[in-house]
Amino acid sequence: MKVLVTGVKGQLGYDVVLELSKRGYEAVGVDSLEMDITDFELVSKVIHDVKPEAVIHCAAYTAVDKAEDNIDICRQVNADGTENIAKVCKELDCKMMYISTDYVFDGEGIRPWEPDDKVTDPLNSYGLTKYEGEQMLQKYVEKFFIVRISWVFGMNGNNFIKTMLRLGKEHGKVSVVSDQIGSPTYTADLAILLCNMIESDQYGIYHATNEGLCSWYEFACEVFKAANMDVEVTPVDSNAFPAKAKRPKNSRMSKDKLTKNGFDKMPTWQDATRRYIKEFL
Repeated sequence: MKVLVTGVKGQLGYDVVLELSKRGYEAVGVDSLEMDITDFELVSKVIHDVKPEAVIHCAAYTAVDKAEDNIDICRQVNADGTENIAKVCKELDCKMMYISTDYVFDGEGIRPWEPDDKVTDPLNSYGLTKYEGEQMLQKYVEKFFIVRISWVFGMNGNNFIKTMLRLGKEHGKVSVVSDQIGSPTYTADLAILLCNMIESDQYGIYHATNEGLCSWYEFACEVFKAANMDVEVTPVDSNAFPAKAKRPKNSRMSKDKLTKNGFDKMPTWQDATRRYIKEFL
């Protein structure tokens, strides 16, 4: 199988290409330099030249706060760019997987979001444009996967764990929000699941994170525990870190649909954190 992966320089795209290659597939990774997804003619040329059997679309505009002031640019990437890829996938009749986010929901309540919950009020501009991307995919592609993820960390790029380790080393103490609840997602674990999915025909909308729930505060505590660092961690509420874009207090997502359709759930977030830090340090 030949698979085109967008966003290869990002945390997830990088690990997806590694996992595909481990399985003996021909993985063609592209980033904005090779394929500007906002340019339909270029997208069409690159994908037609590659002739993939599947596209895993990891590229996105993810600067959540900047998106509030730059929604047009954010939309060009997350919605229009996804539409461009979806149109070509329709022409070639190939599978397409789109990586989305829990930010498509309003972030309220305590009930875990189900994959098939109706999206009515995305949390912010980033969440809105990612949802518009979901709609574009479903408009054009029959053989599609939409996979919503949250709290991502991987070796390739910046993330919460790397930030905590740096701040802990520099200051010996950190303050971390404790009123936002969700599940971390290790890209190495996620890449295995995504490859299992793209090998199948179990199309639809899924949620995929490591198992278990925590606050960002609890996540930070686990990071320092795994790194064997003596850092003072103080829990605070979200108001302590005002941001332009609203953040979800409820990032809980149900993954039951994975097992229902024959996929294994990912390991616990604590296990993932320990493995990540062991490799990173």
